[in-house]
Amino acid sequence: MDIFVLGLVIFLGTHSFRIFADGKRTQLLESLGERKFKTLYALISVLGFAIMIWGYGQARMEPIELWVPPVWGRHLAFLLVWVAWILMASAYIHANWFKVKMHHPMILSVKTWALAHLFANGQLHQVLLFGGFLAWGVLAFISARRRDRAQAAQLDAAGLPPTPLVPVSTAATQLTLAIGTLVYVLFLAWGHKALIGVSPLGM
Repeated sequence: MDIFVLGLVIFLGTHSFRIFADGKRTQLLESLGERKFKTLYALISVLGFAIMIWGYGQARMEPIELWVPPVWGRHLAFLLVWVAWILMASAYIHANWFKVKMHHPMILSVKTWALAHLFANGQLHQVLLFGGFLAWGVLAFISARRRDRAQAAQLDAAGLPPTPLVPVSTAATQLTLAIGTLVYVLFLAWGHKALIGVSPLGM
């Protein structure tokens, strides 16, 4: 369990730089240069992810049951994970409704994914993993929206027009729904079992 927690802290800690130390991040970016900074960032993230995955596998061997998830929690998880995949797809497709209206859909996707799995899992290592990602997602979204407001205030103070709104594209929204749903079905039917070793369908 200790190894898993260490990996989780390294991985989420790396991705929390902008939340808790945005100024320091900017200083490092300027002193190291973008390429070196991103390389170091990626290496630490991969290291943390590898330790987290290894530790999670070890923790699964000796699970500690905190509670038994209700049946409805699993059903709700199916719905929320579908939403999470749609939000994930929307992060990469320009001008879709989800991206234009909700802002930062990637972070929202992580939050929704983590919440979904908390409804369906009750063992300690599961709660630490998904609870950790949910907490990170909440803080990351608050931080991102704060930066958005700060940027808007800077433009206003400088007498510049606000960033123009991107018009919503119906075609882009439909494509987002289609891709998100397709990936969700594939992951539900095959990917989760192949990558995680557990079938959500109980097969």
